[in-house]
Amino acid sequence: MVKVSIGSDDLYPVAKFLVEELKRRGYEVIIHGSLISGKVEPWPEVAKNVAEDVAKGKADTGIVICYTGTGVSIAANKIKGIRAALCFDAQTAKGARLWNDANVLALSGRLTSEQVAKEILDAWFSVKEIDESEKNNIEKVKLMDELR
Repeated sequence: MVKVSIGSDDLYPVAKFLVEELKRRGYEVIIHGSLISGKVEPWPEVAKNVAEDVAKGKADTGIVICYTGTGVSIAANKIKGIRAALCFDAQTAKGARLWNDANVLALSGRLTSEQVAKEILDAWFSVKEIDESEKNNIEKVKLMDELR
């Protein structure tokens, strides 16, 4: 079973929707931040918790959400082994997985509708393997972790 760690810094409608949608699709869901507390939580901590779940192998992939999606994507990318991608549409999400081997999806709680979130999830989970033509570039990015 695929395990997905998800966290949000506030109770955006799309964050609550995604938890239920992931469960409906049969994924095991690990939740963080406002999705647990019901109140506003610091976005750096939310992103760190989700990213660490992925980096440590507790989750196969992660989803982080804040108002713009930018803060959580920056914070998640500070964790060694994480390649978080801020996505606003399905094509970007598919490309992030296919060409960048992204392992954390960052979303805007303000801009992402439920319909777009469904499309992004479809695209994100449709990619089973990276594009082989990008393997060397992905490896170069992974080596950058060693600079930390």
